[in-house]
Amino acid sequence: MKKSQLFFLSMASGLLLVASWPVSPFTFCIFFAFVPLLWIAASTTKIRSFIGYAFLSLLIWNVGTTWWIWNSTDVGSIAAIIANTILMCIPLWGYFKLRKKITPFYSGVALIVYWMLFEWIHLNWQLSWPWLTLGNVFATHPNWVQWYSVTGVSGGTLWILLVNILLFQLLQIHQTSQRISKPLAGIFWVTLLLPLMIGYLSIPTIKAANMSTNVVIVQPNIDPYQKFESFSTQTQIERLIHLSDSAINPQTVLVIWPETALPEPVIQQELNNSAIYQPVFQFVQQHPNLTLLTGLESYVLYGNEKVTPTAHAMPNGQYYDAYNSAVAINVGHPNQFYNKSKLVPGVESLPTFLNFMGPVFEKFGGTTGGYGRDTAAVVFSETNNPYKMAPIICYESIYGAYVAEYVKKGANLLTIITNDGWWGNTPGHLQHLAYARLRAIETRKFVARSANTGISAVIDPSGKILTRTDYNKAAVIKFNIPIPAASGSTLYVKWGDWLYKLAAFAALLVILYQLFKWWQLKIKR
Repeated sequence: MKKSQLFFLSMASGLLLVASWPVSPFTFCIFFAFVPLLWIAASTTKIRSFIGYAFLSLLIWNVGTTWWIWNSTDVGSIAAIIANTILMCIPLWGYFKLRKKITPFYSGVALIVYWMLFEWIHLNWQLSWPWLTLGNVFATHPNWVQWYSVTGVSGGTLWILLVNILLFQLLQIHQTSQRISKPLAGIFWVTLLLPLMIGYLSIPTIKAANMSTNVVIVQPNIDPYQKFESFSTQTQIERLIHLSDSAINPQTVLVIWPETALPEPVIQQELNNSAIYQPVFQFVQQHPNLTLLTGLESYVLYGNEKVTPTAHAMPNGQYYDAYNSAVAINVGHPNQFYNKSKLVPGVESLPTFLNFMGPVFEKFGGTTGGYGRDTAAVVFSETNNPYKMAPIICYESIYGAYVAEYVKKGANLLTIITNDGWWGNTPGHLQHLAYARLRAIETRKFVARSANTGISAVIDPSGKILTRTDYNKAAVIKFNIPIPAASGSTLYVKWGDWLYKLAAFAALLVILYQLFKWWQLKIKR
């Protein structure tokens, strides 16, 4: 095949991946987006050539779907996109190395388990960036993937790769023999359509145990780039309280403010005594039957000992940790704190193996020491409040297994607080909202989402958005979110990313087998 044809195929694969991604209406393109790449792999013998074309495809995908990161960090976005593209090439490199040595069936299996191993690692290491996990592509079509309550997004990744591989093999057979393999065509159509049918048949009937309470979700619409300059803390709090009071009634038991709604850093143990936040406590005292869940900037003092790896030293020799936190405030009860655990690499945290690059990250808007973090999910629970709240902060909402941990610990409402305004009115904030729909399906819990500049929303356990605000407008939602009747957890909540783990084990077996064959060949030589 000519280089120009290979180049066209490479471009086509990247553009199809972009066209399929939320919030594009062409999601179905994902089912053949990898076919051009597989054709390139079959048409070239040089690994360097294949990886070059694969890099171009994956770069187009990364740029076309996450270009909006540029709005928050220019140099950081370039580094993130290039790094993610390179990492995505690794499973394709492994596939190409094997495909000439084994049958098409086994090479297809290898591609699937290698890619799923990559996604699983990318969910769990220090440079985690799972935004482009393949299973996320169905976020705007929740009815297609109601079975995510069993598999999570890994099931979507498996489905996509299977369909692409089967379609490629069908086309390859047709090209070489001028015929269609009917058995393979049958398998292809079953693989494509059966999950869709299961999805539509699995849409749950939402039953409520109680509809007498409501939740108020506040969207203050404060420009994050002016939040700490043009708007005083007092002005921001006045806006939050005004919007809340406009919607609260005697049935309101929960008010949710967005990430860092309380922007002035405060020692957690001294929050109640902070002069600047006294209007917040006065607001809560005026409404003693409700809980206020809000984001805040906070820190914890440790004294002369560096208690955590992320602790910063002050000039007086004492140490402290800074946190992106959530707090639940309720009259007559101690404050409950949770500190964001899943931090954005380079912006909120720096991997330990990149500490030597600290000055570079700091220069371009990142961090050298980073935020401190909690090591586990924390559920907010009050005796006088029927909601057991999962305080999910921003980026954490794209981690299905982590969100499931809240539900394992008893959460019956997923409360997502976020500030997506850093990206502007781009696909970024729309994708982030859409991903929350997948968390609702995986856990079968309602989602109450408060976003600083939007979009705030209520999502039901089937992933359906029941109500939402407009972007870039101050708004408030009052909604009677049903209090779930006691019921069992979903299989995904119980088992987590079991499918990824199974694929990782299979990938390990493939790698060990190839090492054994290499060792055998070396001995013979």
